[in-house]
Amino acid sequence: MSVKRQLFGGAITAELPTSLVDASTVRQVPDTQEVFFSPTSDVSYIVEILQRVGPDDPQDAAKLSISPQARRGFALIIHRFHFDSLAHDNDAQASEVLSVVVPDETSPSATGTPSPILLDGSQRVAKFNRVTPDDIRILLAIYRFKSKGIDLVLSANLPVAKETGGGLNEADFNVAKEAFLTAAQTLKIIDFGLFA
Repeated sequence: MSVKRQLFGGAITAELPTSLVDASTVRQVPDTQEVFFSPTSDVSYIVEILQRVGPDDPQDAAKLSISPQARRGFALIIHRFHFDSLAHDNDAQASEVLSVVVPDETSPSATGTPSPILLDGSQRVAKFNRVTPDDIRILLAIYRFKSKGIDLVLSANLPVAKETGGGLNEADFNVAKEAFLTAAQTLKIIDFGLFA
């Protein structure tokens, strides 16, 4: 079951599972992040405001607007940048992009929130100084706001195999992935002043 969560003081809303704990109630979280975690697994969902990446050359932008293949290639570059940055931050020993889904329509909805570009990937990450890395599925949804100079990134970290045993079985993984997709589809910007 999901509930609409108020993020960044209500400037953004998204539906997330009711079972998730707001990390800011137990530890300090940077002002540019909202972090939620499962109290029964290592699953976490993060919404982060990042500086916009990608080419700013008008010719590149023009190519993207007239060529779906170029737009998809550009989306892969942007997602790959954020995915690789996360792999770097996680000290991942290996990472792989499994799929990227680019919406046919990238213009903002009536609320001004663009359709996200989705990435599914995997990383091998040694957690807590363990020797054997955990297998983590990483799901990303990136919302691009050129006029504000930001990329809003929703990510899910879903451990599928852990050194200590366990990890998500297929059914639990599918539930967590569906929760991510629900969050990605329901995320709405309420107050663009957040990006000022």
